[in-house]
Amino acid sequence: FMGGMCLGSLLTPRLIATRHHPLRIYAYLELGIAFCGVIILLCFPVLGNVYLAWAGTGLTGLVLRALITGVCLLPPTFLMGATLPIIARWIEATPQGISWLGYFYGGNIAGAVVGSLLTGYYFLRVYDLTITTILAIAVNILVAVIGLIIAKVAPYKFPVNPTPTKVKAKESKIVFLAIALSGLTAMAAEVIWTRNLSLLFGGTVYTFALILAVFLAGLGIGSTIGAKVGRQTANPRRALGWCQMLLCLAIAWAAYLINDSL
Repeated sequence: FMGGMCLGSLLTPRLIATRHHPLRIYAYLELGIAFCGVIILLCFPVLGNVYLAWAGTGLTGLVLRALITGVCLLPPTFLMGATLPIIARWIEATPQGISWLGYFYGGNIAGAVVGSLLTGYYFLRVYDLTITTILAIAVNILVAVIGLIIAKVAPYKFPVNPTPTKVKAKESKIVFLAIALSGLTAMAAEVIWTRNLSLLFGGTVYTFALILAVFLAGLGIGSTIGAKVGRQTANPRRALGWCQMLLCLAIAWAAYLINDSL
């Protein structure tokens, strides 16, 4: 899932020209996600039969699970990862600047929190996988239609000869390394928390939905606050460093509480 989002975010700016309206491209991406949902829903029984026929223990079973997961998740998550850099083209063209991306990211995650809770605790409980998937596809189509409507009335002037931002290569590499290590520890912590809390709550969709919702809620709140801080601080690198220092304490506190509960 994260691998597909990473590839989409990395490759999309290189594949789609800036002359296209970002909201129109965003709408097409949402339609593509909906199409992937339809394909997965139709092909899932076939993939299930393949897995039951060929699955085994050890390396063979692991490789087969990885292949099936990649076939199902890489296409839609690639499109999901492409949405942020595409929207960034439109937001950067506004006077508010790049800091608005933090608010956009926070709003996107707020929807993800609601979606994970509704899916895990209501739709999958009251209905079934097919109905839940169709509802998600319908929401994607609705978002795409709204995006196309806004694209017709919202102006967009693409840069003909964009001026490259002058950033020292050494400093930018250090920031990228810090962000990558932060993502590594964040996802590792989520996996560990999911494993530990499943011992308390059971290994069900309810446990996963709850942990995912709380994890995303924290990301959304932090993103919104970070966008505000980013506008006001003169040294964002120092703010990033303090965030990482506080994160060490927060992860240690979470580990203590979870193990104390166990």
